Amino acid sequence: MTKIRCAIYTRKSSEEGLEQDFNSLDAQYEACVAYVTSQASEGWSLLPERYDDGGLSGGSMDRPALQRLLVDIASGTIDIVVVYKVDRLTRSLFDFAKLVESFDKSDVSFVSITQSFNTTTSMGRLTLNMLLSFAQFEREVTAERIRDKIAASKAKGMWMGGPLPLGYRPNGRSLTIVEDHAAIIRDIYERYISIGNVRLLVKALADEGISVPKRTSSTGRAYGGGAFTRGQIYKILNNSIYVGRIPHRDQSYPGLHEPIIASDLWKAAQAKLSDSTQRTRIRSSARHKSPLAGKLFDRDGNPLIATHATKNNIRYSYYVSRNLHHGGNAAKHPGQRIPANEIEGLVARELDAILANPLALIGELGGELNASDASAIVAKASKLNSRLRSEQEQDRSSLLEEMIERIDIGREAITVRFDHQAICRNLDIATPAEEPDVKTVERKIDVKLKRSGIALRLVEQTGRPANRRIDVALIRAIVRGRDWWQQLKDNPNMSVPTLADNEGVTISYITRLVRLAFLSPAAIQHIIDGKTPAHLSLVDLQKADGIPSAWKDQASFFGIYP
Repeated sequence: MTKIRCAIYTRKSSEEGLEQDFNSLDAQYEACVAYVTSQASEGWSLLPERYDDGGLSGGSMDRPALQRLLVDIASGTIDIVVVYKVDRLTRSLFDFAKLVESFDKSDVSFVSITQSFNTTTSMGRLTLNMLLSFAQFEREVTAERIRDKIAASKAKGMWMGGPLPLGYRPNGRSLTIVEDHAAIIRDIYERYISIGNVRLLVKALADEGISVPKRTSSTGRAYGGGAFTRGQIYKILNNSIYVGRIPHRDQSYPGLHEPIIASDLWKAAQAKLSDSTQRTRIRSSARHKSPLAGKLFDRDGNPLIATHATKNNIRYSYYVSRNLHHGGNAAKHPGQRIPANEIEGLVARELDAILANPLALIGELGGELNASDASAIVAKASKLNSRLRSEQEQDRSSLLEEMIERIDIGREAITVRFDHQAICRNLDIATPAEEPDVKTVERKIDVKLKRSGIALRLVEQTGRPANRRIDVALIRAIVRGRDWWQQLKDNPNMSVPTLADNEGVTISYITRLVRLAFLSPAAIQHIIDGKTPAHLSLVDLQKADGIPSAWKDQASFFGIYP
């Protein structure tokens, strides 16, 4: 008779009663032992190792005994996992599906002694899924009841736990003021009203050696003792607990505790914070300046207007033909809509190239140069280059606004005319601006506009984008598609409908993204390097005939040249 090795898994959510000599884990274990013993005639044999998780929720897989059990299953030392009830193993339907996959992969059966389920049959799987669905439903309903109870208690002004605000100590369902710490809170509010700047307030506190008081948490962990940070100050200034209220989500209620801050002081602090936020927004708007506004012209000589759109709190800037901006008939008078980062990056790179060789520029302008001035001019040009390459958008924008005179967008090229007076002024070149023989600094860039969605992109004659653009969404889609293909390939029992159900997406979406798993390494590197052809998008690559199957055809498709 074949020996069948059985392992018993037990779990209890709370730690209550675990200190007893005979607890819930022991009761589950003995019931399972009796069941295994009753199956001795079938060759069942109990393994000596116990897998007990006490005080751990079934909503998480991060349980020591469960992880040991999975390791032993993978090593092939277990044939059957025995539990008292299904929800002892897990309360999550998604986690349960993963566990069953692990069991099946190692030819391990799963038995619940009080529910008589066996995962080796399709009916057993169906019944288990139904039972676990109800267990998860019960868990979610319980969580909702707890959330509702917390909300109702806070509405009555009760303290329901969480990070303890400085200046208070817990007192049942309320808070009691710790006067030494409360004095620091009052001082912070009064200083902020006087100074009006959090950064300066943090510096003042640090200069005077005022630090965060040391405290001990309910678990005995010591914290505090360091200098106040800007984040901590903002949190203190925005915490309505200090004015005697209990916050809950986007509302607050009168609390049972005593306030530390008077109402008028609180209102004054909020007014200053609001004013500071408004000034920050104004500065932020100034950073989003369009440096080429009024300097761009389409092939008909019409100016392009700077505009922007905001989606998901991200600002997208464009230069748009006047006809499109004012709602003209695009069919009769087609206009241009160019992403600002495309044209600004291209022009900045061209200006960078000019400043990289300032001595040649002087000759181009018809100026004369003394040897003693050469090093000084080169140093100034280097500083301008640094500003152009700076991560500070304002630095680059101000230079482009000053040094660009006009940009004409043609069909096959873009002509950029630089302001020679501004260049001479910044490099301290002695060429008089009014000299009639001073030549124009002009550059013709061989790029053309290529349609990409509603916008136009700048591309080289080869089809490569003039500015590299790393398509993060496309890279994420490739990673996801490769992961899904790996799951389908490694697990013979995994089907596309099952995978779609597990991931919470449609079958069609799975099949579209899995196609990306067959991109060649060269194509993937091309995409990671931001060299994807301008006309290709994620939508195009998901089409049934979107990607050539042969890697050599993919090379020409993506514009990969030797």
